Amino acid sequence: MSATVSSGIGSALSGKPLRLIAAFVLVVNGLFPALWILLTSFKTEAELTQKPITWLPHAATMRNYIQAFSDQPLLTFLFNSFMVALLSTALTLLVSVLAAYALARLNLRFRGLIMSVIIGVSTFPLVTLLVPLFETMRAFNLLNSWTALILPYTVLSLPVCTLVLTSFFEGIPRDLENAAMIDGCTRFGALFRVVVPLSAPGVFTAGILAFVNAWDEFLLALSFNSNPGLRTLPVGIQLYQGEFAFPWPVISAALVVGIVPVAILIVIFQERVVSGLTAGGIKG
Repeated sequence: MSATVSSGIGSALSGKPLRLIAAFVLVVNGLFPALWILLTSFKTEAELTQKPITWLPHAATMRNYIQAFSDQPLLTFLFNSFMVALLSTALTLLVSVLAAYALARLNLRFRGLIMSVIIGVSTFPLVTLLVPLFETMRAFNLLNSWTALILPYTVLSLPVCTLVLTSFFEGIPRDLENAAMIDGCTRFGALFRVVVPLSAPGVFTAGILAFVNAWDEFLLALSFNSNPGLRTLPVGIQLYQGEFAFPWPVISAALVVGIVPVAILIVIFQERVVSGLTAGGIKG
């Protein structure tokens, strides 16, 4: 009797309504902060602080966006963040592809130990690496440059990206590479002509992780660059607040400006990856 009741409860918990509720909670939890920032960016300072709280702006205004661009060089912040994130992502993917291929295909003697070290390194708190990284950048005279951020961002993203790509590479049959090498490809040719294209979802995932990590990073960007012309978006946004004033509508507008390009970029690349896989499957 108890077994029957337990199985009935398990079936109810694993039913479709519960999964829909869980999905709804996750979506709301992820979208609500972004939606609140978007609505705040259209409110005035008085409306934001009035009680009771108003969810929708009574008279939406674009003044906050105009002020966000006029108070600080927001376009410069966006350009610096985009270039640093793009270059670090490209370097991360190049190195992680080679590392993941070696772990997935080569008969490495200490493969298990290497994987454990990669996982262990990825758990280090960033604040513990700040001083060593700063001293390294200063020793090589790289402070106040894009390179001072590109290299650390690459190193910090490599463990996760390598693990993601390794799992994808292991799922690709070796026969495909062997056939490519029989047709005249080198091992590097088989990697970049066969393995990487077939692992496009994994490459896309690793690239997005590396790009977002570089785009959102604040601590290193604040510590390694004191040149106003090299400030990235996270560092630039904190300049909007004054000593006694926090213009949240203007800050929210700057945040929206920083979020939208990344969201659009992710959607564009996702569509290209999906369409490319579909076209390849149709062509056979």
